[in-house]
Amino acid sequence: MSAPVPVLTCAIIDDEEINRLTLEHYISLTDSLQLVTSMDDALQGLNYFRAGNKVDVLFLDVQMPQLNGLDLLRVLPDPPIVILTTAHEDFAVDAFDLRVTDYLVKPFDYARFSRAVQRALQQHAVPAPAPAAPAPVAPPDNDLFVKVNNKMVRINFDEVLYIEALSDYVIIVTDRQKYIVYTTMKALDARLPFDHFVRVHRSYILNMRRIEAIEDGAAVVPGGQHVPIGKSYQEAFFRKLNRI
Repeated sequence: MSAPVPVLTCAIIDDEEINRLTLEHYISLTDSLQLVTSMDDALQGLNYFRAGNKVDVLFLDVQMPQLNGLDLLRVLPDPPIVILTTAHEDFAVDAFDLRVTDYLVKPFDYARFSRAVQRALQQHAVPAPAPAAPAPVAPPDNDLFVKVNNKMVRINFDEVLYIEALSDYVIIVTDRQKYIVYTTMKALDARLPFDHFVRVHRSYILNMRRIEAIEDGAAVVPGGQHVPIGKSYQEAFFRKLNRI
């Protein structure tokens, strides 16, 4: 058994009475259409839609006094399916820029009207797009502020080679210099939002992106410095290394 054809509610906006009567007659012959309102003025139509009224399809003339049909479309925030009806072909490019469903050049017969209605039915049947997936969370910035000698210093962690514990302090070692920061290794490890910084020893956190080689149980970083990899950390370290 075939699915029933949906009935689309529709409106007409056309300043010429003969054109409105023709459309009203064609709509009355079409089981899939139900006329809700017929208006002779685009401003009246604007007020109609701004009042919250809705229809599925709008048959819209282009050239009308005060406000033409194309300008009406431009100001409607959520227009229905639109079939333009006009005596002129000159507006076709503008019309399709506004994503109208069809463009009927007057005078048109019922067969041509019916093809336009079929397009509207097909467009109405297309399901609404699924809600957009949540935007991915942006990765954290590569900078952190740390307290060095009673002042807050911004450190770019792309430049950090490793971090070394020193009693109640840590030493953050970069390509250019070392920063002595009054904090514990545990506290800094908890603050680091970068998953490529890995604890490889009770006294060392290593930037795995800066590793140049691994030898004799240590990671070699730029400058030839060796960062020891503790035995209890080796399994997790190499597992992580294989994923990079």
